[in-house]
Amino acid sequence: MSIELAQKKDPSFVAPIVAGAGAVAGLLVGTAQGSSIIGILAGAAILGALAWIVLSYFNHERPARRIIMAAFGVAGYLVGAIPGAVVGLLFGWFFGWFIFWLGSGRYRAWLAPYLTPGQVLWHYTFRVICGAVFVFLITPILVVLPLSFNAQDFFTFTPEMLRFDPEGYSLKHYRDFFTNNEWQRSFKNSLIIAPIATIISVSLGTLAAIGLSQSHVPARRTIMAILISPMIVPLIISATGMFFFYSSIGNWMEGTLGLDKNFVGYIKVILAHAVLGIPFVIITVTATLVGFDTSLTRAAANMGANPVTTFFRVQMPLILPGVISGGLFAFITSFDEVVVVLFVGSAGQKTLPWQMFTGLREQISPTILAVATILVVISIGLLTVVELLRRRSERLRGLSPG
Repeated sequence: MSIELAQKKDPSFVAPIVAGAGAVAGLLVGTAQGSSIIGILAGAAILGALAWIVLSYFNHERPARRIIMAAFGVAGYLVGAIPGAVVGLLFGWFFGWFIFWLGSGRYRAWLAPYLTPGQVLWHYTFRVICGAVFVFLITPILVVLPLSFNAQDFFTFTPEMLRFDPEGYSLKHYRDFFTNNEWQRSFKNSLIIAPIATIISVSLGTLAAIGLSQSHVPARRTIMAILISPMIVPLIISATGMFFFYSSIGNWMEGTLGLDKNFVGYIKVILAHAVLGIPFVIITVTATLVGFDTSLTRAAANMGANPVTTFFRVQMPLILPGVISGGLFAFITSFDEVVVVLFVGSAGQKTLPWQMFTGLREQISPTILAVATILVVISIGLLTVVELLRRRSERLRGLSPG
């Protein structure tokens, strides 16, 4: 797309904004090179001057953006070889687009024409802040993912990895996870504990949410606060209380009932994780019940259906997305939890997060990076399912178009 000079904004408007963005980019590059102050100043000066020159002397957008990308790519290669060239090309593509996006006025294309400059500024400032928070949260994950393919037993990027040399990458840590008996035992424990704890959480949490949704239940707010308290109370405090509580129950089950100690350990951990998962189920199911039409249950009762039939044939299909969402949150909570299992469980119930904690504290095993990557992928998949179920629940309740 071509942009004539007559259509462009005054470079004096665009250059300061691009210079600010350049200062942020310079901070990142300068920090990597060991001089953040110089990076900020150089980034602001170079990008501000570039915006001024481009908007003053280039008549068309496409060739100008190609020149900017090429210049940034060459500069990146001189500084950091191939990885630097890749980063430079990305920076060049972004700033080439950003300069003309501002200069041509396209930033107002999707906004209401009556918005003042201050409102437009806040509109985009708010999105930049949200993006910065997102980057702050997601960056540690982006660092872990490539490190899990390190061919060496290091927690840092090797020169081969930085050069994108195939010799620097390997699946050895993933193979170690799937072949090591300790890792597999802990993984199986997590697969045993998390699903059972989830079933208990979903059953009790759903019943509690339905009961608390009834207007005639006394002290509903107080009961709700007590039931969701495991989500609010610091986990170390909850773990300490569970330790003393389940220790007494465990001694009674072993001494009076004669149950196996290892079996009792699984029961204690499952019950403790169920307690942690119940608040998530209560909150999601309660949110689903907000839009539930209670006249449907009264109509079913008038037609002769008993409460159990009414629940499974009328109420459950409509609240099922919320129930499944709560179950997924409860599963993630149990599968990723380590503090409570350290207090309540024993060596026989060592879960995957416990094994990761041990690996960090005792042997610094790089296999942890591979396991972390697997857990991230599983969590992303489950959260995607939760979002799809949320949208389906909104459609069923008529809160969003089909």
